[in-house]
Amino acid sequence: MIIPILNEEVCIPILVDRIIVALRDYFDYELLFVDDGSTDNSLNKIKEIRLSDPKVHFLSFSRNFGHQNALKAGYMYATGDCIISLDGDMQHPPELIPQFINKWLEGYDIVYSIRKDSGRTPFLKRVSSKLFYKLMNLVSDIKFDEGEADFRLIDKRAASELNKLRENTIFYRGIIKWLGFNQVSIEYTPVERKFGSTKYSRKKMVALALSGITSFSVKPLRISTFIGTTIAFLSIFYGFYALYVRLFTNNTIEGWTSVFFMVAFIGGIQLIMIGILGEYLGKLFIESKDRPNFIIKESSLNDTN
Repeated sequence: MIIPILNEEVCIPILVDRIIVALRDYFDYELLFVDDGSTDNSLNKIKEIRLSDPKVHFLSFSRNFGHQNALKAGYMYATGDCIISLDGDMQHPPELIPQFINKWLEGYDIVYSIRKDSGRTPFLKRVSSKLFYKLMNLVSDIKFDEGEADFRLIDKRAASELNKLRENTIFYRGIIKWLGFNQVSIEYTPVERKFGSTKYSRKKMVALALSGITSFSVKPLRISTFIGTTIAFLSIFYGFYALYVRLFTNNTIEGWTSVFFMVAFIGGIQLIMIGILGEYLGKLFIESKDRPNFIIKESSLNDTN
């Protein structure tokens, strides 16, 4: 089981106790915490727990590399016949773990979760989430379920194929769907966060959304081409209309409003298109450098004690 954490020192002991209770019927397991550059006492808490429970392991990054990269490290270093991932803030209920395992034992290779609205989710977040998944389904060839989360189980065969991918910009909700295999979903209601604060700021959420949209489709580029072509044709027709009015009627009106509107409108469209193109070029630039997704500063996996 892999658990990405970032400044969750209060949650860790409680979460470990709940996971152990959920896994009481399974004797062969390991808990792999991936410390994504925590600045609090999270890593020391994990080390304390490990002293009494050798099934608890950790990877500690040299700095904060992001949630998706923490998941990547977990998938690369975790062992076992199946791998379960859940966040360290306790909003993914560990009590669902037996349901994941039962679905896996039924023959499913990937069991993913779908977050149900608890009624406590802020309005802006609900609306933005709905728009994101609708947009993803519009521009991508992959079908996304609204409310998908990174609380999932994957079989070791799927994990092996996942680890063969060498993408630098990662969006696991899309990559997992892209893998194929036999997949099934489980619904859950997120628990209200009791300790700490969310690590996904609006800026990070927007960055994740852009990464997801541009990682799985070139349709935004095609849409920009379509819009640009449409505006070009409309501009030609408007030019003929303006010439007709100027030469054959006396209805011409001196003024700058229409000119200003058209220039601002077309200029705005052009900037949007350049921005879309820039997103794709930026991804190519990042991929071309081939830097590692993360750097591990400390690990317990080679600890023989």
